[in-house]
Amino acid sequence: MAKSGQTADPETMIDLPVEPIEHIFHPTDFSRGDAGAFAHALKIALTAKSKLHLLHVGQPDEEVHWEDFPHVRPWLEAWRVIPPGSSHDAVIETGLHLRKIRRKAEDPVPTILEFIEENSPDLAVLATHQRQGAVRWFHKSVAEPIARQAGVMTLFVPRRVQGFISTQNGEIHLRNVVVPVDRIPNPQVAIDGLVRLLLTLKIEQTHISLVHVGVEADFPNVTIPKHAAWTSEQDSWQGDVVDHILRISEDRDADLIVMATHGHDGFLDAIRGSNTERVLRGARCPLLAVPDLS
Repeated sequence: MAKSGQTADPETMIDLPVEPIEHIFHPTDFSRGDAGAFAHALKIALTAKSKLHLLHVGQPDEEVHWEDFPHVRPWLEAWRVIPPGSSHDAVIETGLHLRKIRRKAEDPVPTILEFIEENSPDLAVLATHQRQGAVRWFHKSVAEPIARQAGVMTLFVPRRVQGFISTQNGEIHLRNVVVPVDRIPNPQVAIDGLVRLLLTLKIEQTHISLVHVGVEADFPNVTIPKHAAWTSEQDSWQGDVVDHILRISEDRDADLIVMATHGHDGFLDAIRGSNTERVLRGARCPLLAVPDLS
């Protein structure tokens, strides 16, 4: 039976040291459906004044030009970050550090893994097909080798979903977040990952719904840092895990779902037959997968 509406006791909410998101990685396949994920990667990097690396791995016979990459200036002009007709210098003055990388390979997996290993991004942002679970690059033969070795926090942005970043004007709408919790994986890593994102985006007001499928007595302990306009509540439920997560996400009009995943299988856990993957395919908002590396 559900028990909801419990606001966390302010005395138990303590400040935690949080590392900023300083490096964002966005592999792009140049398709139109990639726009939503690119907008999220760009806005997070822009707000954080961080590095944004765009990578495209083409086939050896594929002609890849710099013009094929998303053009940042039109986005920033549409978002009124810089005036229309601005020069490249205006982009640099925003504090955004953009790098576009093009590679050619029969198999993109080693190239992507090599990039992740050498650059250690704080966040990867990917577009997903909810029917298939991943962008066209990340069909099963590509995704699984990457998944087993790339233990990075990953934001999945389903295609045909607006997300919490507007592609039209760059506005952020992150008022309601649903965080499913259980004892394993460690639920605190999901909270910590969420807090990193909220602080990076300078979110002043948000509501966090902690969702646990099981008896109330087994609700895991998590710590949410103190913030004047952050509220939270707990909800325990007995029944199907995925159905309840999706239902409460719709009831709360969630802008984001955050889930802890199993360590270096976190990426894989998010795109195959797991609860995370099932939630991702049914969600009407982005999903942040945070690996538990303990």
